[in-house]
Amino acid sequence: MIDTNANVLLIYTGGTIGMVENTESGALEPFNFSHLRSNMPEIKRLNFNVETYLFDPPIDSSDVSISIWQQMVKVIETNYLKYDGFVILHGTDTMAYTASALSFMLENLNKPVILTGSQLPIGKMRTDGKENLITALEIAADKDETGRPIVPELCIYMQKLLMRGNRTTKVNADHFSAFNSPNYPYLAEAGLDIRYNKTAILRQNEDRPVCFNYELDRYMVVLKLFPGISREVVRAHLTIPGLRGVVLETYGSGNSPINPWFMEMIHDAVERGIVVVNVTQCLYGSVEM
Repeated sequence: MIDTNANVLLIYTGGTIGMVENTESGALEPFNFSHLRSNMPEIKRLNFNVETYLFDPPIDSSDVSISIWQQMVKVIETNYLKYDGFVILHGTDTMAYTASALSFMLENLNKPVILTGSQLPIGKMRTDGKENLITALEIAADKDETGRPIVPELCIYMQKLLMRGNRTTKVNADHFSAFNSPNYPYLAEAGLDIRYNKTAILRQNEDRPVCFNYELDRYMVVLKLFPGISREVVRAHLTIPGLRGVVLETYGSGNSPINPWFMEMIHDAVERGIVVVNVTQCLYGSVEM
């Protein structure tokens, strides 16, 4: 049930959804956020209040960094008590990264924070942006019969699917169905109605206050294994000065080379206090160690 008294903050960070085509070069360029609203008269027809916050200049999602995530968290913390939910417009290239990071930086959420965007600019005839934005806003304003938010967690909404933010990945560069949640159920699917999968949605823990975390460790590296990976490549990754963590992308259910030199390097890294996390390169399934 959408709360007609709800207040939702729409945070525009950038992305394709707010781009316009340069008539001379054909390249996409950001335009003023007020132009986005003029292309979306549907926003004015929503029966709840939507206010906006603009990142100026807009951010190319390929340039997203820890400092930008910190800015997003600050905007939400500053406005947390004023609004019932938040929608973040974001470029799709790094949306899954941002969703994962914010899910840990915004700890113990009791309000919806929904990331969305589009594959085509909102001014294009066939854009996917309008439906993505309108439905994300409705989900952010939706409450149950007790007046509590239905989805009090950080999510991505794209192409009729609501997914947990830190379980989502971009799987297609060309299609509107660009995101998927391979190893966790969808939180909702939008058709004629929005059908919530309430058993998959995080329950509010009212005994724990929301916590805004700003500190992230920059001294991490992702090491993706491939057949024939050399000792020099592995050493270069594991001996980075100040390194504190390694995400080791292994084969299948967590398999790696059993070469003595490889195992010794991993063991030595652990002995030096470096956290090594084993994840599978596969889209589906998990690691078994």
